[in-house]
Amino acid sequence: MGCIDNLGDVLMMRHITAHLIFVVLLLAANIAAGGYRETFEREFMLSPWSIAKGETSACIQCHTSANMGPEMHKITREWKQSWHAKNNISCHDCHGGAPEDASVSMMHQRGFKGSPKDNEVPEFCGTCHIAILDNYLKSGHGKTFRDTADGPSCVTCHGSHNIQQASMDIINEQLCSQCHTYERAKEMKQALFIVENKLSNIGENLDRLKLLGINVKDEEQSFFRTHAEYRALFHSIDVDMVRTKSSDYTKRLEVIEGAIDDSYTKLAYRRNFSAYLFLLFLGLGIVVFLLSKSYENC
Repeated sequence: MGCIDNLGDVLMMRHITAHLIFVVLLLAANIAAGGYRETFEREFMLSPWSIAKGETSACIQCHTSANMGPEMHKITREWKQSWHAKNNISCHDCHGGAPEDASVSMMHQRGFKGSPKDNEVPEFCGTCHIAILDNYLKSGHGKTFRDTADGPSCVTCHGSHNIQQASMDIINEQLCSQCHTYERAKEMKQALFIVENKLSNIGENLDRLKLLGINVKDEEQSFFRTHAEYRALFHSIDVDMVRTKSSDYTKRLEVIEGAIDDSYTKLAYRRNFSAYLFLLFLGLGIVVFLLSKSYENC
């Protein structure tokens, strides 16, 4: 590259280069600050903080101690693998008591309820699952249980401690045929199919977007409400009602899917813009390098 003879031209090129570098650094700083704000909101301001995290539970300490038999150890192992445990629902949330103090943890004065009797199970679980209890009591399952105290209750299908996230897998011939033929249950499973697939896909996409650093709090809340309402509807065990209302839930889920698609579009834009900045920095580096060589030759 030839020598630049005009000192004014040299100074002007230096001035332009300095301004270009300043503008790029300013853009990068703004983008970084935006990313930091999103991370801060997602991990600190918007995350559920619970004082229960990290606390020692007297219930768990006792049930896992050497003084307890295998059956008590099994209860704790099953709970640790459950959907309740994954959502910070511990022993005292269902059974009451004072988990922070072993000396009073099982006192009724501290709200200890113990284990429910078989005929108390629906009301026991319904303390939290209110809408589900209401639909269950109106269903064939609930009416049979109420009339005979021997029909299917919550633990018949979900178990008592190793409770997993509800899914269509729970409707299967091995489980349902314990009480009746599988044909009616199969019809219910078919009625649930489309909505259940959407619920599964949306849940996976929301988890993926969170891992990628996208704030999906609003979509999660909408998804949770829709999911919970649909689960409650299922417990009516009314195939015709499920079929009728499934279209409404499908429309609500499609709105969430649209928001997820927008998030993926924004993510792609950010990645493309990052690539653009990288190339811009690379180009500026080359320009600065060539200019420095020109100055050396003057």
